[in-house]
Parts: sequence; structure tokens; C-alpha cells
Amino acid sequence: MVRRIRRLAAIVASGLTAGVLSLGLTAPASATSKPPPPGVDITGAGLAEPLHLRTDTHPAQLAAVIDQVNFLGSAGQSSEPKKADLGPKYTVVVFSGDKPTQTYDLYPKAVGGPRIHRPAKQPDSRKTTAGWFFGRLTMSETLRTAGVPLERQVDTVGGGAGGSERMIPEDSLDPAGNIDEAFSGFPRLLLVNVAVVLAITFGLAGIALLIRRRTR
Repeated sequence: MVRRIRRLAAIVASGLTAGVLSLGLTAPASATSKPPPPGVDITGAGLAEPLHLRTDTHPAQLAAVIDQVNFLGSAGQSSEPKKADLGPKYTVVVFSGDKPTQTYDLYPKAVGGPRIHRPAKQPDSRKTTAGWFFGRLTMSETLRTAGVPLERQVDTVGGGAGGSERMIPEDSLDPAGNIDEAFSGFPRLLLVNVAVVLAITFGLAGIALLIRRRTR
């Protein structure tokens, strides 16, 4: 009986010890499993030194820049454009904590719309395929807000991919010109309507006169 009690106590003690050890091991593991905060460095035309965007200093700008490259798939969306059509280049390096993980070349002023080039060689040595992609229409404004010296664009459409040129012709944004153009054609339209009414009137009068002569 005493042996059974001692054996049961030993089993309980070993179980408690294992539980305490497991708690001691899992607590630091869960604390270290939290991913490090992201960051972005931007270099390129007009920048004397890199722009450093981090979550504790520029959270909104950081999220907007990452949004410019986080939708890319495994295959490119477009063929390689001509170098003369690309415009200024800005290299975006995405960090995980202090470790660079991804890099992209952004061309906000490319002919036909913003373009993105993803190099095959990435900082974290992961395997990927090089490719060209259509960028978001907001690329230029996003980079400008982050600190890149670009001219302000207020006529781009938010979201989506494609060019950053004016979507609506500037002539169509002049209501006064449209009104003048509409009223300039009004007299001609009025004369045409009067001519049609007169033709119908004379036609009906002729028909009535013909019927009257036949009924006499």
C-alpha cells in the first residue's frame, strides 16, 4: 500500500514538473513568435539620402507604400517597356525588423501608366521570378506623400492599376465652354424646326385643298 502511494506521488510530481517546464518553454516561444514590425527604405531620383519609413514614425506612409507592391502575383502583367518610356526610378526595399526581405523598382512617371519591376534577386535569397507589372494609379501621390520629390497630382483615380494620366480631358471640365457651344447651335436648330413645321403645314393644306376639289 505504501509503495502504491509513493508511486502515485512520484507520478504526480513528475507530471507537475513537466507542466512547469512546458510553461517555461512555451512562454518565451510565444513572446518571440511575434513578427518584427515592417519598414521601408526608398532611394531614387532627387533623393540625396534614403527615406526611412517605420511603423513608429510614419505608419500611414509606410502602409501606403507597401500597398503599392503587396498585390503582385507570381507572373508579370506586362512586357518590359522601353527604357526611354520609364522615367525616374525609385527603389523600394521592404524590411522585416532590421532585415531586408523584398525589393522593387517603381516608375511612377512611365508612359502609359506607373510600372513596377520585381528583380529576380531578392534580399532574403528567396526564389522568385523577375517580372514587370502595371502599378496603381496612386503611385506618384503615394511616393510624394512619403517624401519623394514629385509633382503633385490631383486628377488620378484612386486604386486599381494603370496609367496616372488625366482620365477626363481638360476641355470637358470647362462648363462655360460647353454651355456656349450648346447655345451657339440653338438658332440653327430652331430654324430647322420651323422649316419642318412649315413643310408639314403646307403639306396638310395641299392635301385638304385636293380633297375639297374632289368632293365637289
